Amino acid sequence: MIHFIDLKREYAEISVELTQAIQRVVKSGWFVLGEEVERFEDEFSKYIDTKYAIGVNSGSDALLLSLQALGIGKGDEVITVSHTFISTVDAIVRNGAKPVFVDIDPDTYCIDVNRIEDRITKRTKAILPVHLYGHPADMQPIMEIARKYKLSVIEDACQAHGAEYRGKRVGSIGDIGCFSFYPVKNLGAYGDGGIAVTDNKELAARIGMLRNYGQSKKYYHDFTGVNSRLDELQAAVLRVKLKHLDEWNRKRIRAAKIYDRLLKSADVVIPVEEKYAKHVYHLYVIRHRKRDRLQQRLLANGIQTQIHYPIPIHKQKAYLELGHAAKLPITEEICNQILSLPMHPFLREDEIQAVADGTKNALG
Repeated sequence: MIHFIDLKREYAEISVELTQAIQRVVKSGWFVLGEEVERFEDEFSKYIDTKYAIGVNSGSDALLLSLQALGIGKGDEVITVSHTFISTVDAIVRNGAKPVFVDIDPDTYCIDVNRIEDRITKRTKAILPVHLYGHPADMQPIMEIARKYKLSVIEDACQAHGAEYRGKRVGSIGDIGCFSFYPVKNLGAYGDGGIAVTDNKELAARIGMLRNYGQSKKYYHDFTGVNSRLDELQAAVLRVKLKHLDEWNRKRIRAAKIYDRLLKSADVVIPVEEKYAKHVYHLYVIRHRKRDRLQQRLLANGIQTQIHYPIPIHKQKAYLELGHAAKLPITEEICNQILSLPMHPFLREDEIQAVADGTKNALG
């Protein structure tokens, strides 16, 4: 079986470092908002090239608290995409705001920047682009539109740790960048975790208070907050893994280039990397008009694949009331064609060859 992802191989490579880090935390006797979190926040902010980073419970909470810190709530609108993981839109709705969906670019699967202005109203407060699959959204026109209409920009970089847009790390371009450390991400914890990054001191302080019951100091609560704290053990694990992130991304890119070469002549659409982008291939997503049959045949030959994502959010039962008027033909077309092939830094070349051969044979 060729697994879609293999975290056991990752652990085998860094097990000694991880054991030392975990033991360090256990011996310290401090498990919530301590030195490990502070050091990881500092190291991650330096990596992304922002002034501040605030560790939280998940990427979902990073998005939720970032929107809340910007004062976005009932009656407000946030422009985003329907082709993304549910947490992007969930964060908007949980804050009482309305998601306004824009169709995606058919090549990058990120927000189509040419369609954003048509969706702006007097109620629009922010744009929330998603750097999907590890490929950056086209941020320059997004930022120009945001400045023109005085809108905030929150980058959903939960799938794009280390990706770059015109030489800048994603997450450092908008007002706030949000990352997830779910275990399968390019930088993953051993449980849930997330972080928000920003250059704005006031926003950083507010998110920091929001994640910890709205406290300015212990038992002094300035406003209502939540319990959304990155714990010490996860921070220690992430500090170890952050040192390896660039190397692991290089291995993902190498694997993607091998896939590209082997599948170039096959009857599938392979991923695109725009000139402005450094794609870090959180996922390697192909398209085929008979995707379901292809997936079944690959599985029958011992190759695991996944679909990211089979149902766009505006068609999800939970969001039908919000998105019923959305016209997103590209989003709706590609969701029936996309298929994610095995992708992780420890994928061997012979496994990539087997996946490519299996894909071409399944298409025959």
